[in-house]
Amino acid sequence: MTVHLPVMAREVVEMLDISPGGTYIDATVGLGGHAERMLAKMKGGRLIGIDRDEAALNAARERLKDGQVILRQGKFSDLEDLLSGLGVHAVDGVLFDFGVSMMQFKSPGRGFSFSSDEPLDMRMDRRQNLTAGDIVNTYSERELERILEEYGEERFARKIAKTLVALRVKQSITTCVELAGIVSTVIRRRGKHHPATKTFQALRIAVNDEIAEIAKGLAGAIGLLRPGGRLCTIAYHSLEDRTVKNFMRNAQHEGLIRILTKKPLTPSYDEIRSNPSSRSAKLRGAEKV
Repeated sequence: MTVHLPVMAREVVEMLDISPGGTYIDATVGLGGHAERMLAKMKGGRLIGIDRDEAALNAARERLKDGQVILRQGKFSDLEDLLSGLGVHAVDGVLFDFGVSMMQFKSPGRGFSFSSDEPLDMRMDRRQNLTAGDIVNTYSERELERILEEYGEERFARKIAKTLVALRVKQSITTCVELAGIVSTVIRRRGKHHPATKTFQALRIAVNDEIAEIAKGLAGAIGLLRPGGRLCTIAYHSLEDRTVKNFMRNAQHEGLIRILTKKPLTPSYDEIRSNPSSRSAKLRGAEKV
């Protein structure tokens, strides 16, 4: 099983201010790393773990063999519906750890990695129909350009989109390594990042509708929190963090929450050294008024 090092686990537990006997949600339970730390602090109560990825939930189920834990597959934008089905209408804290997990990157057949010779998939929930291959091979040039520019912040978006549309006329673009190779012919490699990094990020966000999901999930979480309940988020790139920051500012202006982090918390030097994938993480917190 993929080893999961939960990012800023100590800071998350402190930010949530976990109380014994409370009810908490890990809205992106993944492999259960944060949930495990939350359970250790709870001493009774109930932890509800949610994830779109069935494989991640199965791994979390093995890790979190505890009667306090309830696991459900679904989108965190559907928090209220998922919890009402459990008879839960108010909670003491909610954690969101956004983005794709290392397990999803490394699991065969998932199509997240530009170095894999696998079908272009990138679905977090494999029950949904839309894949990255569908977007690359059927979306208009203008829409491809918008996705690459908006979700990947790719300055060569127009050129990449034009190239993809021209090539797919002759033959469908079907694998990750094939797409990565095409992008590499458009962008000359500079620095340590692969030329296709932003393209793959953009497609993954589009496939899973990640930015819209964040806004809906945060709104649902605030609606479920009791007064004094805590909201905690971890973002890994500027689009995610900007969405969270703007949402929290608006919610505070409306008198719904009090922001606890004037600036986001970031991992310590020691954590980044032991877990390099944590280096871009930004943690924000808020309290329900």
